[in-house]
Amino acid sequence: MDEKIAILRSAIGRFVAPTDQEWDMLAPWLSVKTIKKHELFCREGERADLVGFMLSGTMRHYYTRDGIEKTTYFYFENHFVSSYISCITGQPSQLTFEALAECELIVFPYHKMKQLFKQSILWQEFGRLIAEYLAKGLEERMAGLLMLSPEERYLALISSDKTKILERIPQHYIANYLGITPVSMSRIRNRVTKK
Repeated sequence: MDEKIAILRSAIGRFVAPTDQEWDMLAPWLSVKTIKKHELFCREGERADLVGFMLSGTMRHYYTRDGIEKTTYFYFENHFVSSYISCITGQPSQLTFEALAECELIVFPYHKMKQLFKQSILWQEFGRLIAEYLAKGLEERMAGLLMLSPEERYLALISSDKTKILERIPQHYIANYLGITPVSMSRIRNRVTKK
C-alpha cells in the first residue's frame, strides 16, 4: 500500500508539493479499489462523490443519448478520474465510467477533499489546478469535435501524444470517441495510409 500511496503523492506533486503534515490531512481517506473489466466506477444518473487515481488498467467515460453511447474520454494509469461536475454540484452524473480492463485505483471521497479546501491553502490550490486541468482538456475536446472533420480528428489523434489510445483501446471505441462509425474510421484509415 505504501508504494501505491507514493505513486499518488508523486502525481499530486505535479500540481502542488504537500508537506508531511499537509499529506497527513488526506492520507486517512485514501483506499485502494479494484474494478473488474466492464464494471462501473460511476453510473449515469447517480450522484458521484469519489475521486480516483488510476494505478493500472484502462477506463472510458461516456454519455448515453437515445440509448446510444458516446465515448468522450479514456483513462490510463497515472490519470485522475472522477465525475467531477457531479462531485462539485451534488447533482446526478451525466457520465458513466466503465473499466475496459481490470483497474486498480486509489480513491478518496470528494466531500473530504472539499473539507481540505477549507482547511489548507495548499489543498485549495490543488483543487483549483485540477479544475483548470479538466477545463483545458474539455475545451480542447469540444473544439476538436466542433471544428474538425472526422478525418482531421483521426489525423490529430494519430499525430498526438495519445499513443495509449491507439495501442490499448479497441477500434470500435476509438471510432465512437472520434464521433464516427467503425466503417468510416476504416475508410479514413485506408485513405490516410494511401497518402
